[in-house]
Amino acid sequence: MAGHSTFEPQNPVIRWIDSRLPIFGLVHSSFIVFPNPRNLNYWWTFGGILAFMLVAQIVTGVVLVMHYTPHTSLAFNSVEHIMRDVNYGWMIRYLHANGASMFFIAVYVHIFRGLYYGSYKAPREVLWILGMIIYLLMMATGFMGYVLPWGQMSFWGATVITSLFSAIPLVGEPVTTWLWGGFAVDNPTLNRFFSLHYLLPFMIAGVVVLHVWALHVPGSNNPTGVSVKAKQDTLPFHPYFTVKDALGLVLFLMFYMWFVFYLPNYLGHPDNYTPADPLVTPAHIVPEWYYLPFYAILRSIPSKLGGVIAMFGAIGVLFLVPWLDTSKVRSAAYRPLYRQFFWILVLVSIGLGYLGSRPAEGGYVIASRILTLYYFAHFLVILPLLGLFERPKPQPASITEAVLGKGGAPVTAGAPAAPQTKG
Repeated sequence: MAGHSTFEPQNPVIRWIDSRLPIFGLVHSSFIVFPNPRNLNYWWTFGGILAFMLVAQIVTGVVLVMHYTPHTSLAFNSVEHIMRDVNYGWMIRYLHANGASMFFIAVYVHIFRGLYYGSYKAPREVLWILGMIIYLLMMATGFMGYVLPWGQMSFWGATVITSLFSAIPLVGEPVTTWLWGGFAVDNPTLNRFFSLHYLLPFMIAGVVVLHVWALHVPGSNNPTGVSVKAKQDTLPFHPYFTVKDALGLVLFLMFYMWFVFYLPNYLGHPDNYTPADPLVTPAHIVPEWYYLPFYAILRSIPSKLGGVIAMFGAIGVLFLVPWLDTSKVRSAAYRPLYRQFFWILVLVSIGLGYLGSRPAEGGYVIASRILTLYYFAHFLVILPLLGLFERPKPQPASITEAVLGKGGAPVTAGAPAAPQTKG
């Protein structure tokens, strides 16, 4: 699938560099002439959107670090200083804070797209696992970043989440003490989280490089799930998919900027505009919205250790999806039963997110337990059984047939046709 580079630079300087360090040839083969399935729809633009958001978060984060002070007595005021005294500091901070939410929105769409179209199936298992590692690193980075403003929800969120590690037998207490840097959440904790929050995005960037590399070996999946069989099944990445990705990115940026300039605090918590106070516990401690489904799973289990196992298990089970799904058909477009269960999973995940934002009492806890049970049943019971009993619809013989129909002729160089999508 990965095309051989035919890049021959005309500029003598570029030719001299490329003969010694073939970086231009690599870019040309990976992002210019790389063949992609011709039927990719707009759900595939979220990979490019995620790459853009990672760069945006790193750039805005580096600027914020220039004015932030990682000390419990100064952190909150340094954030206020950024908002009030630094030129365009308010905008940089809102770009960064809302950028985290946009990053998670894009990654959740990306993950569910992969689940719908079977992008985790052979030969893309390593690609999927690397994506899940990126997701874990994102969760750790986001959590540590949420602590840095040192507001009430920052402090108490850090206290609640880090204390969960103490439930792990034997190693729990030492791990918790190391995270805290002492025996409670305090200045050493803030310094540790600041250092890790600054480091982890660069680790994410490194794993993203591996993720892209793993993608370029088997090539992209596509809405039909049918493998590329001939050259006419593909189109070069540029200009077809660069233009398509650019349009998707522009639309996503409009959505992003709407939050930055009109609803900058909508996805945050008002308690975080109050300085951290270890003597005053908020009435309802909640993490950021993108952790809420897992927070609901954690609280649905009566045992502290059981809740921790369930919470991490809810993420861990995603790593096993390539082996839990026993169906030979990739795309849900040809799996009517799986498609129904997929949308139930989407609704269950949204429901868990809502329940995670509610108090852990009464009917909310009962509902959380029911949805948690279904979440695990989907991956551990339904997926394996569907592969045995489901009768999929007939698949097209090729990607070209799916796009042009059985009587359609392949596109020739003399009569180019616009790439069509099937969603």
